This record gives sequence, C-alpha cells and structure tokens, in this order.
Amino acid sequence: MNRREFGKMGVGAALASTWPVAAQSVGAANKVRFSFMLWALEKQAPFDQCLEWVAEAGYQGVELVGEFQSWSPTERAATMARMRRLGMIFDAMSGVKAGFAVPAQTETFRTQFIEQMRAAKELECSKIILLSGKRVEGLRDGVQRQTSIDNLKWAAERAAKEQIDIVIEPIDLLENPTIDLASVTDGFDIVQAVNSSNVKVLYDFYHEQRSFGNLIEKLEKNIEWIGLVHVADVPGRHEPGTGEIDYESIYRKLAEFNYSHWIAMEYYPTEEPVASLKKSRMEALRAMKQ
Repeated sequence: MNRREFGKMGVGAALASTWPVAAQSVGAANKVRFSFMLWALEKQAPFDQCLEWVAEAGYQGVELVGEFQSWSPTERAATMARMRRLGMIFDAMSGVKAGFAVPAQTETFRTQFIEQMRAAKELECSKIILLSGKRVEGLRDGVQRQTSIDNLKWAAERAAKEQIDIVIEPIDLLENPTIDLASVTDGFDIVQAVNSSNVKVLYDFYHEQRSFGNLIEKLEKNIEWIGLVHVADVPGRHEPGTGEIDYESIYRKLAEFNYSHWIAMEYYPTEEPVASLKKSRMEALRAMKQ
C-alpha cells in the first residue's frame, strides 16, 4: 500500500496505526537489491552465460568466489565491459584463502587481504567476504577469537580508506566440520568486539539453519550487525520455498527492520535458471511489500 492509495481509501483512525509498518515494508523493498552468488550456476554454463542469465532475471548484482584471480588484465577489462552492458555490478567477492581466526596464518591473511582489496577496486566491488579458517586444536580458549578481532580491526582500518566493507561468513559444521566460525551468534560477538562500521556479518540462512536454526530471533536481535544475507533452502541448497525455511517470514522481518543491503541468492536451481532466479526475486519482493 502506498501513500496515494492510503489517502484514497479514506480509512479511519482504527486502521491508521497499521500505516507505519506498511510504509516501512514498502520502503525496504524499494531499497533492497538482489544478487546471485555465481558459483552456484557455473556448473550449468560458462561464466559469461551465467552473467547473462542473472541479468535477464532482473538482478542488479553478482557475487564471486575467486574466479577473478585467474583473469588476465584483458579478461578483467572485458568482464567489466560486459557487466556495464548488462547493468550489473559485483556487489561482493570472496577469495582470501587464509583464515582471519588462525594465528599462524595472520601474515598470509594480511598479504592476501591487501591483494583482495586491489582486485576489488579493479572490479568496482565494495564488499569483501572473509572466512575464519579452521579451528586449531591445543590453543587456549579465546585465542582464536582474539586473533579474529585483531585481524579484522587491522583489515577494517585499511578497507575503510578504500571505502570497502567487510562481512564475515559463518559456515555450517555439516559442510565444513573443521571451521572455526560456524554460527552467526559467534559472528555477531566478534563484529561487536571489532566495533567498526565497515565490519559486519554475512547472515547465510542456509548455513545457520543446518547447524543451529532459530533464524528469525537472531535476525531480530542483531539486524544492525548484518551487512549481507544469503538465501538457499534446506535440504539441498535449492530455491527458497523448496525446503523447511520459512523465507516469507524472513523477508517480512527484513522489511520490518528496513533492511537495505543486498539479498544474494546462493542456490542450485531446480528449474530453468532464468525462470527460477526471477521467481525467487519476485517472491522476495512480494513478501517484503506485504
């Protein structure tokens, strides 16, 4: 419902109290942008074809997992020209292999992070996704948490100068049994300790549901610390609506809190890719406007 429709309806004071929530929901839906994590499509077609599919489905962004690391300068220039033609941007990218939580990898992490920032600037990407790396057996309690905080503060300071944001991504223990950062709960604890405006959590609902669940309560309590969300359903990592996660409620909650960052789909389509991606985007928009 928009303001013009509301005025024409002439509803009474009894309905007036519902207007702020409706307005906020529509506002969030108008602000949010949609992206696709491209690796989930790349088994079906070459990279350039996947870009075309994502654009045809009406998405504004694409996310990378390190594909760019093998591109020549000519290939990077050609890819950027294609992205501009398609009206899309690279909204986020991973590719730093060293973990920010592993003490022995600190020097390597910092070197790779500087390289990642250079690539991000070349590809006009404003967000870097970082992973913790493995749990290290035998360390005192709290050592990896403190290593995470120290490395992320270091990275945040340098990223801020380049106007780059950082999101840290927990990975579920079924997919990666040795990962140090497995839950958004621990992720929120770390980013609050880092306390930098450009360091937040990537809330991947698929990963969190597999190991821990309770998705909406954690969303409600930590919305200010969320810098990106990833969407896929459980089980199977397919389209939202194919499994057990109530994405309609999640989208409504994102709208209620005026979430204005990217929503990135990261799933294996079970239907023709363009139709699947478009349907997922439209369902999210409809839920956020309710």
